[in-house]
Amino acid sequence: MCEDRTRELKFEIKEGKKEAAQLMAAIQEETATIQAEEAKIEELAASIATADSELKAATELRATEAADFAVAEKELVDTIDTIERASVIIQREMNKAGGASMAQLSGAKNVADALSSIVKASSVSSADKAKLAALLQNQQGDEDVGAPAAAVYTSQSNGIFDALDSLKDKAEDQLSDARKDETSALHAFQLKEQGLDDELKFAEKDMKAAKKSLSAASEKKATAEGDLTATSKDLAADETSLSDLTQDCMEKAQAYEEEVASRESELKALAAAKTAVTEATSGAGGAEELTYSYAQTTSFLQVKSQDGNINAVRMVRRLAFKQGSSALAQLASRMESAMRTSDDPFAKVKGLIGEMVDRLQAEMDADATQKAFCDKEMSESNAKKDENDATLAKLNTKMDQATAHSAKLQEEIAVLQKELADLAATQSEMDKLRSEEKATYEKNKPEIEQGIEGVKLALKILREYYAADNSAHDAAAGESTGIISLIEVCESDFSKLLATMVAEEEGAAAEYDKQTKENAITKTTKDQDVAYKTKESASLDKTVGELKADAASVQETLDAVNQYLGELEKQCVAKAETYETRVARRDAEIAGLKEALEALNAAASSESLVQKGSHTFRRGSALRGSTLSA
Repeated sequence: MCEDRTRELKFEIKEGKKEAAQLMAAIQEETATIQAEEAKIEELAASIATADSELKAATELRATEAADFAVAEKELVDTIDTIERASVIIQREMNKAGGASMAQLSGAKNVADALSSIVKASSVSSADKAKLAALLQNQQGDEDVGAPAAAVYTSQSNGIFDALDSLKDKAEDQLSDARKDETSALHAFQLKEQGLDDELKFAEKDMKAAKKSLSAASEKKATAEGDLTATSKDLAADETSLSDLTQDCMEKAQAYEEEVASRESELKALAAAKTAVTEATSGAGGAEELTYSYAQTTSFLQVKSQDGNINAVRMVRRLAFKQGSSALAQLASRMESAMRTSDDPFAKVKGLIGEMVDRLQAEMDADATQKAFCDKEMSESNAKKDENDATLAKLNTKMDQATAHSAKLQEEIAVLQKELADLAATQSEMDKLRSEEKATYEKNKPEIEQGIEGVKLALKILREYYAADNSAHDAAAGESTGIISLIEVCESDFSKLLATMVAEEEGAAAEYDKQTKENAITKTTKDQDVAYKTKESASLDKTVGELKADAASVQETLDAVNQYLGELEKQCVAKAETYETRVARRDAEIAGLKEALEALNAAASSESLVQKGSHTFRRGSALRGSTLSA
């Protein structure tokens, strides 16, 4: 038992030191991982803060630019509307007055107000304002001096229309340029915003992964530290147990050697006593050679021998009653029977006692061997049982943790897949809507452009026709102004509609592209999350399967150990009388039998003294007979 337990403790100490070294290495590794992840998190936090600041600044700048554009666009649109209204008013007044001067026009004040409003427009350049102001002054001057000639009036009116057309073209160009610049600025902002959003998303994803890795490393480090503490404690306990076991086994070994030596001395004493009894009673059969006085001696010896045997029988019977031993009671009966029937009762009784002593000694040796076997097997089996119980508990804990984690991952995967399905449905709806909007735009734009071209062509034809130098033209000039003005208003409306349609299409396309990119990034991220979580869940399920197989194997081993322990308990423990009780009982029996042998030895010593006296008496008688004969 000492050797087996020492070997087990040394192996456990060796494994404990090995496990402690591995745990220390794992702690160092996780510490390095924690430091690296913390540095990465700080770097990502700085990057996120920078990108967020840039995005905020760009958003504020975009808002300012959009506000400025809105103001400029409103001014330009108002200017164009004012020019168009002025053109309509002037043309209408000219149509009413025919070739009269501005002073003779009933709506001259309307014309002056229209020109004044154009002059005051903030979007009109200073040169154009000066030109319009001169025209307005000329018209007011004409009002004072009288009407000019028809040719002069026509020239002046044509100058006004040319100035208005020039102003309108410039305003429309400025509006177009402003809208293009706004579109370009918006597109640039959207690209920058998309880039910064992507940078933020990936940085936040990396941050999340880094934090997850940091948490896992911290958890592993804490677990390793806890395991190291437990392992160090177990290692110290094993080393203490080994030291105590070594000392205890040395003491027990020394005590065992002393006990063996004592029993050997006791057995030698018993053997010597048996030999002495045998030698003392070997001449008891020569009673026929004794003289007349020897008859008394023989009688005395028989009485003493019977007294010794009777005492021995009584001692054995008392011992049997005290110990409750049927074997000793049977021995007492056999001794009593031998005293009545045997020719040599002394030798017979001594032989019976010797046989019983040998039998008891053999039983003690067998019990000692059985006790050592039981102690060794019970100790090893209990150690194996404890080890398997601990292993099974660890496996069950790991299985529960892995199963719970896998279930959580499955729930997260289900949520992600639902989000992906919703995202796909949203993207599909966006694609359909964008396709319809684009188809409508592609259908309507050529029609509007064709309408604008037709209006422009009509204006060109009419202007060229009425600009011709002939009497027919002069006669119809006043009547054609309303038609030209109406067509110009149509052209303006068509141009505004086209510009609005283009701006809306470009805005819708940009918004679609932006949202599509965001959806693509989101889909890629979620797809990666699903793939990662699916892979991790499958790995956990595989681990659970392996752990179940290991647990089944350990449970099978544990069942076998428990079954063997049950058999050992039936064999070694489940008895009415324990080993210690049997040893005490047999010690008492052997001590009683030794006492009986001592009684027999005392009787044998008395017989030996009588035999010596008888022998001396015989020699004296023979000597006296020889002397008388002489």
